[in-house]
Amino acid sequence: MEGFDLNKLVRESVRKLQPYSSARDEYVSDGSEMLFLDANENPFDNGVNRYPDPYQRSLKSVLAKQKGVSESQILLGNGSDEVLDLIFRAFCEPNQDNVITLPPTYGMYKVLAGINTIENREVLLTADFEPNVEEILKAADSHSKLIFICSPNNPTGNSFKGEYIKTLLESFDGLVVVDEAYIDFSKDESWVSPLKTYPNLIVTQTLSKAYGLAGIRLGICYASEEIVSVLNKIKPPYNVNQLTQQRALQRVLNQDLVKQEVQQILDERTELIKALNNLEFVSAIYPTDANFVLAKVDDANKRYQQLLEKQVVVRNRSTQPLCENTLRFTVGTPEENKKLIAILKELN
Repeated sequence: MEGFDLNKLVRESVRKLQPYSSARDEYVSDGSEMLFLDANENPFDNGVNRYPDPYQRSLKSVLAKQKGVSESQILLGNGSDEVLDLIFRAFCEPNQDNVITLPPTYGMYKVLAGINTIENREVLLTADFEPNVEEILKAADSHSKLIFICSPNNPTGNSFKGEYIKTLLESFDGLVVVDEAYIDFSKDESWVSPLKTYPNLIVTQTLSKAYGLAGIRLGICYASEEIVSVLNKIKPPYNVNQLTQQRALQRVLNQDLVKQEVQQILDERTELIKALNNLEFVSAIYPTDANFVLAKVDDANKRYQQLLEKQVVVRNRSTQPLCENTLRFTVGTPEENKKLIAILKELN
């Protein structure tokens, strides 16, 4: 994208900001034994008495090799929600700028816009749950800083056509954030690969879904070195704790197990879809590239309550645009899915 100038998008206050420098910003270990008397820590070793690496270098080194990017193109956060919030705070001027979201989509985009007092311009997806590129570009103006694209999309499950995302990247003057929380369940290629081609592209991922680490809260941002540098200026100094870094590193190094679990989830998803197709009260099952299935039923409120009474919790998405009378089923273990299917067959 010729002529792209990131500085025009960065908030003036962020551009002028002198970031906080923590004790471990000033020293990087060379592997030798050092006497650390710089950070006012408790000196008695219990495994977590020292501050963690503020830039998570060991974990980033592995991720960089796996994704084919440099470590300086990665930002890690306390869940993807922190990463998304940092993007808002770095590039959107409160009470002045706006962002564009594409409902039905992940609800935190709207919440974060509200927290940061940024106008949220909603452009509905088309009837087949694809971005309406023409309307998105019409909605944008000189104060539009971000477009949020969740692909595979939550709650619909489908991956958006690459040509639509490409058009937005090439036509929009701001930043395009592609949220790939569910990319590991999709056959589509990640948008991390074309980062070099699009300097206005940000890709977010997470270890909460396919990697099974929702409890440790680890979100990932892949972008240009320039964008990551801006985000590093405003992130909290030790935003990813030591235990999270250690557990995440163990998991990302065990790719064989992750792939095995993902395949089992995909197999179970197929079985769940077959079962849903045989239920009279299910009228539609939407295509999915995620670890969940969105189904249209006769009465979502009734079916949700019936399942709840059977100690089964699913998600009623009926309040979302284009999602009237829909339930979202997360794919569970084989045992959980058998129990769910048996209960669904009993409902009347």
